[in-house]
Amino acid sequence: MTLHLSQPPAGALRAALSALAPEAALSPPSAAVLRRGAGRPRPLLALPVHALRGPAPRLAGADCTGWRFLLSGGGPEDAAPAPCGHDGCTGGSRSADGGPEYGPEYGPLAVGEFTEDGLDGVVASAEVVNGPDGPVFSHLSAGPFLDSTVRALRQAWQLTHGTPVRYEPRLLPLPEHYASALWLHGGQPGEDLLIPLAPSPLGVAAHQALPAAELLARLERSPAARPTALIG
Repeated sequence: MTLHLSQPPAGALRAALSALAPEAALSPPSAAVLRRGAGRPRPLLALPVHALRGPAPRLAGADCTGWRFLLSGGGPEDAAPAPCGHDGCTGGSRSADGGPEYGPEYGPLAVGEFTEDGLDGVVASAEVVNGPDGPVFSHLSAGPFLDSTVRALRQAWQLTHGTPVRYEPRLLPLPEHYASALWLHGGQPGEDLLIPLAPSPLGVAAHQALPAAELLARLERSPAARPTALIG
């Protein structure tokens, strides 16, 4: 087993693609992200975003707040679809067989078994949040935090490749500590791993993979960190 990418809801993908359309009206910061690259990027893969809150956070209480799409300047390869499996992240239109309904204009999106294909071409990310009426585009971003996310995905693939556990990569913002981590969610209690992303004011080195229980215990003993940078 290895990393397994979930397929986002159709509405979340539509929201991300609407921001990448030539006629899209973007905020100045998001428009600036697109101007850095040649042409409009395309979604390569999507990571569900879960948020921990409170002074003693538990993964069981991490709410799904949306999806983050990593955008590639080149066309990703086709991949077989896979069900989402998130109780809080479902949505969008459904096909006759119950799966998400995507038109050909969406292009291929990497789902199912993770590979490193296309990661070298990641140029930006698109954030989609769960709104009261469905997924809503939030913003585009690029820079060191995106680079750290890509690095963590490569690290996670190396850590989990060939293990008997199938892990699902998720993004885990830690707003109380002004930090984020790549959450490798396993199928059984005690299998979850966290890889803190840079910049990481957590008292641990960025990209040091730790059992989730160990890192969360450290957070529980620590006061909320001071902000060191804007992330994600």
